[in-house]
Amino acid sequence: MSTKAYYPINEIGKGKVGFSKTRSIIEGAFYGNNVVEVKSLEEAYNLAKNSPGTIVTDMPVFEGPKVGLPEDAKVLLFNDGAVTGRYAAARRIKGEPGVDDTKLDKVVMDAVYKTRFKKLYHASAYIGLDPEFMVKAHLLIPEGEENLMYNWLLNFQYINEEYAKMYEGSQPVGNGNEPDIYIFSDPQWAPTPAPDVDYSCLSDDLTCCYFDTENNCAAILGMKYFGEHKKGTLTIAWAIANRNGYASCHGGQKEYTLADGSKYVASVFGLSGSGKSTLTHAKHDGKYPNITVLHDDAFIINSDTCASIALEPSYFDKTADYPTGCPDNKYLLSVQNCSCTKDSEGKIQLVTEDIRNGNGRAIKSKLWSPNRVDKISSPVNSIIWIMKDPTIPPCVKLKGAALASVMGATLATKTSTAERVAAGTDMNALRIVPYANPFRTYPLVNDYVKFKKLVEEKNVACYIVNTGDFMGKKVQKEDTLGVLEAIVEGTAKFEKWGPFEDVEILNWEGFDPDMNDADYKTALKNAMINRVNAVKGFSEKKGGYDALPEEALDALQKLVDELS
Repeated sequence: MSTKAYYPINEIGKGKVGFSKTRSIIEGAFYGNNVVEVKSLEEAYNLAKNSPGTIVTDMPVFEGPKVGLPEDAKVLLFNDGAVTGRYAAARRIKGEPGVDDTKLDKVVMDAVYKTRFKKLYHASAYIGLDPEFMVKAHLLIPEGEENLMYNWLLNFQYINEEYAKMYEGSQPVGNGNEPDIYIFSDPQWAPTPAPDVDYSCLSDDLTCCYFDTENNCAAILGMKYFGEHKKGTLTIAWAIANRNGYASCHGGQKEYTLADGSKYVASVFGLSGSGKSTLTHAKHDGKYPNITVLHDDAFIINSDTCASIALEPSYFDKTADYPTGCPDNKYLLSVQNCSCTKDSEGKIQLVTEDIRNGNGRAIKSKLWSPNRVDKISSPVNSIIWIMKDPTIPPCVKLKGAALASVMGATLATKTSTAERVAAGTDMNALRIVPYANPFRTYPLVNDYVKFKKLVEEKNVACYIVNTGDFMGKKVQKEDTLGVLEAIVEGTAKFEKWGPFEDVEILNWEGFDPDMNDADYKTALKNAMINRVNAVKGFSEKKGGYDALPEEALDALQKLVDELS
């Protein structure tokens, strides 16, 4: 087994692996006499279909039996309420400075107690789709939240005979010392007064997302949006991977077979809305003999072999770009936070395009990508940081491992509708999101070291691609795809860029940075200063929890000095 579910008597006890206070609170809830185990995806589908408020559309699930569903299964729609995006402010990470785990543990203890008069469902799934890396996860959630459970099982790998056999033969993660993942969720939870429970430990009055990632468990309270459950589970899986020699990746990866039979593996890293899915799934008009897709959101790279493994089988995709009747909608399994209507035949059809609200979502079948694989054994060739920094041309190449990695640590992008943010937040303002992964629960230096190793020891090339606008001119999808093709084919001609020693530019028609333009040069310098300040901030905030090595700051400061 890849993660540990059962313990000999002599391995159970205080101070032993898998027996932290937080984990004991969470895991114990799974064994109550009010818990019902859901043993198949089909069972979860029927529970979700009959759950109050579910809209059963007249859209059939394509090839239902191939994805574990009945032949006559329909696409289910469920809407969560006012919140339709992830809420990072609610996340509390045990072990981070300023996080009061003593109070948080009491909050979770009380939340578990409050579910004693509810029926709870226990679902299990696998994360990681290759025997090299598979972990088992468990979700406990109250009756009435069947759609969340169903979507969780669709998003990860539900347990069937094929994958159960694969899991049995998979490598033990962490020499057999990594315990199964346990997640307790109560979306209807509210912080009501109770003896010895102090809610001042929460960052939000009504929600809590509490992680003990060292012991592979979490509690998700008062949060109805499915994305919290998806990314909450991935958060722990990524932490496990990080502890065991992998670079954890929030991005997409694909392998090209070129005309001469050679392979090229490209990895793109970006937030929702950055274009990572578009680049990952692009077919390039069939110009390559073959393209295989690993995933467009969650994977890991072995920092020794440079092979990559997908963590999820399906795709959690925005519906904004998929209007009613779009051929791609054939592959929908379930939909969240969209509307519906009746067509001319009286059949219930989806209303998408974010008419009802921002960030409408759907889970798409693995069958959407006929060229899908679960592992790419060929070593990764390139890392591409997707940014929306208006001072960066469509593509630049980074020389030097420290600069390549710290540019990922200071990835500049914009807020998307996938996130719940405070009223008045400027959605166009640039912000730094290290490695495009806001779900990290371990020190930032861990990612810095992993990506630096890939560049320094494994000769992985590193680029920045701008998918936003360059000094007021939009970088079109066709531009970005052209850039990617030039990199893959080896025809991209990078040249020295202005005063920089370690940054080269791919000259692209219509996007010519003028280093003699004082305003542009000042804007570029300010963008680099912002990165310098971000790295300084990592050392100062949270007691230096996310501090990076001095070489990272030096690499950025060198860029600023070269512009002076």
